[in-house]
Formats: sequence, C-alpha cells, structure tokens
Amino acid sequence: MPNADAALDHARDLIARHPLIDGHNDLPWVIRIDSDAAGDVDKARLDEARQGRDTDIPRLKAGGLAAQFWAAFIPTDVPHPARTTLEQIDLIRRMEAAHPETFRPARSAADVMRAKREGRIASFIAVEGGVGLENSLEMLRTFYDLGARYMTLCHNETLDWVDSTTDAPRHGGLAPFGEAVVREMNRLGMMVDLSHTSHDAMRRVLDVTRAPVAFTHCNAFSLCDHPRNVPDDVLARIPANGGIVMATFVPDFVSQASRDWMRPMKDDFGKTRPDVDWTTAMAARRAELGPWPRASIGEVCDHIDYMAARAGRKHVGIGSDFFGGPPVVGLEDVSRFPHLIAELVRRGWNDGDLAGLMGGNLLRVLRAVERTGRHLSRTERPAMGRLAV
Repeated sequence: MPNADAALDHARDLIARHPLIDGHNDLPWVIRIDSDAAGDVDKARLDEARQGRDTDIPRLKAGGLAAQFWAAFIPTDVPHPARTTLEQIDLIRRMEAAHPETFRPARSAADVMRAKREGRIASFIAVEGGVGLENSLEMLRTFYDLGARYMTLCHNETLDWVDSTTDAPRHGGLAPFGEAVVREMNRLGMMVDLSHTSHDAMRRVLDVTRAPVAFTHCNAFSLCDHPRNVPDDVLARIPANGGIVMATFVPDFVSQASRDWMRPMKDDFGKTRPDVDWTTAMAARRAELGPWPRASIGEVCDHIDYMAARAGRKHVGIGSDFFGGPPVVGLEDVSRFPHLIAELVRRGWNDGDLAGLMGGNLLRVLRAVERTGRHLSRTERPAMGRLAV
C-alpha cells in the first residue's frame, strides 16, 4: 500500500495523464453577488489566489482540472428567471473571453481533450434550475444554442412541472410537461441533471429518458439521509440507463453528523430556514452539542465507494459544488482534487477505475447524450409548447 506521499504523487501523475473533470461549480453566482465584483468578471480578478475564495485560476491549475462545468445558477424566486439565466450564461462566456489563455470554451465532449492538449481548461456551461424556462420548451433551445450542455431540472423548490427533493411534492415526481422537457433535452443532446429533484422525479425521469442522465452533485442517501442524496433503488438503475452519479462536497450531504447537528437551522425538507439568526443559532448549538462536526475527505470517499459498489465504478464521477461556502476538511478549494484521488489510491482503486472516476465516465455519458441527440434530431421536430398555470 503506498504511503501518503507516494499516493499523492501517483494521483498527480494520473491527473497529468487523464482528464480530471469537475461536474459542478457555482463560481458564476459567487461573482454575481460579490459586493465588489457585482457580476464584473474583470473585478473578480480570477487570476489571483484570494484568501477566502475556493475557486480561481491559480487553484484550478494547482488542482489539475482539465474541464469544469460552471453552473448558470439562479434562485427559484428571482423576479425574471429567464433573463437572469441568460445573464448567468453570459457571465460564464465573459469568464471564457477574459481568460482565453486558461479557458477553452467547451461545447462537446471532444473539447475536453483538445483543451488538455493545449494546456487549457475546458469550460462548460450548465443551467442550474429549470425555472429559467418560464414553462416554455422553446427556451431550452436558446440555452443550448448559447452553449449550455446540461440543465438541472430544478433547485430547492418544486416547479410547475417537477418536484424538488427539498420542497413539498405536487406532481408525483414529474408532470407531463416535465416529460416533454426531458424528451426535448434528449433530442438536443443536452444532459439531464437530476440533482435537486425528488426521489420520485429521479425514478420518473429514468422511465422517460432516451439518453443517459447525470446526478452532477449528489451523494448516497444511505450514508447521509439528506433528501438531496440518491437512494439505493435509484443507484441500482443507473447502470441500465448508462448514466453517472457524481460525488459532491457539501458538508450536510456528506456527513450524517453534520446534517444532524444542523437540523434546527433547517426546515423539514433540509433547506436553510430563512427565519434563523445564524449567529445565535450556531452559538446555541455549540453550547448544547459542542463544535459543528465538519465533514471530511474520508467521508466523501466513503460515498464514492458506496455509490460505486451499487452503481458500478463506470458510473461514478466528481461534482464538487464549490460555492464559497463552508468546506469539507481536506477539500477546502479546487486545488485539493489530487488529495481526493490520493485517498482513493490508498483505498486500492486501480488506475483504470480512477481515470473513469476523474473524467472518463462523464465523457462516456456526454458522448452518448450527443449521439442520442444527433439521432433524434434527424427523426423528431423541435418540440413546441408552454405550460399555462
């Protein structure tokens, strides 16, 4: 068994030879809400490693990223969701334009290896939150034409056509309009992301989809019972679908102890309560139970091991969900990816399986989604329709 330094050296060698892809990062929203940058990419100074930030260019390079999916995230309750989604897509494109020496705009799986050969990072756009459709199938094509290559169907709230796992269900998982959204994404060659959807919505999408799906930032429900995580019966269906589940670093989705400690600050669905005074609540919790039990890099690897055992090692990946929030110990920023791979080296993962986890499995899914889109676009017309509510 390699010692600690040998395992880390081996991880870095693997990262040099194989693409490392992170499936989800919320830096664009962090830039938007930053009091200094306020959405201005130049003012964000991504070329500097700033204290208190988990994502910037020096750390991305130190982490060995070959490709990054940036989330064009918007909260469900924004006043103009379609416009705001377009603004966030534009922000990502401005990131690419501001740093062409670092970011290669990526719109297909083939762009990942092109970027790696050039010594750049493939920059993908992902829409997080189908609220931006404003119940119009036509908006999907706009998002796709602007570069979005997956869409997370919802965020923390149930929409008019899909149930969120952190809100009251209204549709038994997925309404007929939601089925139409999935089918049109299949036709476009746009990956369907089931993170944030209810467990019943996950099951319904797996019934409906003609292409592999992704859970771009989720863990195993059996290890941590936050509703955001994937139950065993859904994990068991991923191989037949050909999809992927990508381990995430959000402490409450990683550690059962962290989730339990945080429960008074959360609602019945696991969302942060808007009425909580965090300073007072955290102090009271520390007085009652002691310090917040931080999630660890080892616990993230426990989830990876567990999901690989149920779905297969060809169906797991990494989706950090870095967002400037409280980190997992050992995974404080994007420079720490080699340490995650090193821990799996110590656990006996072989090089082929690690190359798949790092990015090969996601590339397989992307290629399959693209093939499905090319086929369906020859046999189906673009879907039209709006959901009236």
